[in-house]
Parts: sequence; C-alpha cells; structure tokens
Amino acid sequence: MAKTIVLTGATGLIGGELFKRLTKRGDKVRVLVRNPETAKEKLKGADAYAKWDAATGAGGEWEKLIGGADAVINLAGAPVAARWTAEYKQLISDSRVAGTRSLVQAMEKAAEKPRTLINGSAIGYYGTQPHLPDVMELSESASPAIDFLAKVCVDWEAEAIKAEKLGVRVARVRTGVVLSTKDGALQRLITPFNLFVGGPIGDGEQWFSWIHIDDEVNLILYLLDTESASGAFNASAPQPVTMKNFARALGAALSRPSFFSVPKQALALLFGEGAEAVAEGQRVVPKRTLEAGFKFAYPALPAALKDILAHEK
Repeated sequence: MAKTIVLTGATGLIGGELFKRLTKRGDKVRVLVRNPETAKEKLKGADAYAKWDAATGAGGEWEKLIGGADAVINLAGAPVAARWTAEYKQLISDSRVAGTRSLVQAMEKAAEKPRTLINGSAIGYYGTQPHLPDVMELSESASPAIDFLAKVCVDWEAEAIKAEKLGVRVARVRTGVVLSTKDGALQRLITPFNLFVGGPIGDGEQWFSWIHIDDEVNLILYLLDTESASGAFNASAPQPVTMKNFARALGAALSRPSFFSVPKQALALLFGEGAEAVAEGQRVVPKRTLEAGFKFAYPALPAALKDILAHEK
C-alpha cells in the first residue's frame, strides 16, 4: 500500500536515489528543502515541496506536512567532506541535531502523528580505530566514541529517540562510506587512479567500511516497511576491507595500478578536515541489520565496484 513520506535531504546523494525509488513504487513524497524552486527542477513528481532550514528549523508552513504522514525519513546534514572552520563544525552539528529536534517537535504538535521515523546517523558514532589487521569488529552494540563526529552522531540520535515517547517507531541508520560515482568518497578517490597514481591512503592498514548506494537505499526502504525494526542499524557491507585491499580492488576494477601510497595530506586536499574518518577508519559490521533480515545485494567489494563502474560508462 502506498505511503505518504516526509523526506529531508532529498537533494543529497542518498536522498536523491531514495526519492526516485519512493516515487517509482507509488509513495507520495513530501520534501523539505532549503530551496523549493530548485528542488522542483531536480526532484520531479513530489507530492509537496516545502521550505525548511535543517540548521534552524525555519521555513514557515513545513510543519503542516508532518501531520498525516505515515513516516518521516530524515537524511539532512551539511556535508562532512569540507573545510572545518569553527562555524562549519557548528553547521555540521546544527543541521543534524537541531534539524532532527525540529522534526520531532513538529511530530509532537501534529494531531495525527507519523508512525515511523527513519533517522540518519553515521558510523562516525564509533570513532576511529588503530591500524591493525585484527582490530575489533564494531557492531551496533559498540560504545560511542568521544571525538567531534561521534558526539554529533550521539546527539543526533538522541534527538531522534525522543520521538519514541510520542509512540513513533524510530530506526537509526548508521551509514558507512557510500560508494557511488555520482558523488561522495568514491568519486574523489577515483581521480588519482585515472591519473595512474592511485593507491592506498597512508599505510593502508586502516579499515574501510563501505556500502553500495543500492544497498543503502534498499536498507532504508526495508526499515521503512518492516514494522518490527527499531533501534540502531549499521548501513555498512558485511565485508569491510583494509584501505590497502580497497585500493587493490579499485585499481583492478579500473585496470589501473594501485601501488602509489597517497599521503594523508593529499587526502585532506580532497576532503578537508573530514578526511580523518577515511584516513583512520573503522571496522564496522552490520550485525543487527543482518539479524533483522536484510539481505545485501553487494556484500563483497569487487562485485560492488564492478556494478558501480559499469553504470558510469
């Protein structure tokens, strides 16, 4: 049965793909965006377009769209891969934490509350790990870290969890590095390989927890449709790899060498201070995600890269 969905972050990589899938299957999608006129050009066929600023909750009439919706899918957040000034770090936090708070407050006011909130988060929740081949796997039960990104994730999720007091089912999606050539980390990491100077970042021993864009979207849809699914779910493939092995797989997929080590400083030129998560890494596994019955279409990296790069051609 078709659902009415309120979607934030619809102009981003994940949100854009999710919007296509939701509308294709017949759901009515109400998008909350900073610029409704631009969104109308980019996101054809939405049920409604409303102005909403994730960092402040401002925008006027958007709150009326919350009432009567079956679910809210909140993927809003300023890009992490950018130069981190003090002001930008505040934006990273506010666009997630304050934005989620404003959505839950709107749910509280609504006469007919949504039944479900699917809220974004990230594997940054767990912090980074030592560069060791046998470093501990991090499942959804692992404790949060205390660095900047971890604190943002903890606070972000805490605001989402408040919706449970309203009788709303809440699923928190902790996303790893999303692989797509349309945007994101892979798009940037391909560049050195195309110049025949690709290779692992730093010593290459750090863990790289990734997910194919299709699996990311499929998981969100699965959580949306599975009434028993609540709590935290890692959106990360079951087979994380070291950065060295990721570079080898990417080089093989591109028919390019992968033996040039990329200094961490070079990565910073591509990602800014947000390069830390990629340069340091985490070994994340989707234990609860698999236990919930979700099946990854691309659990292994070589097949994932082959599919993604084939669609680029």
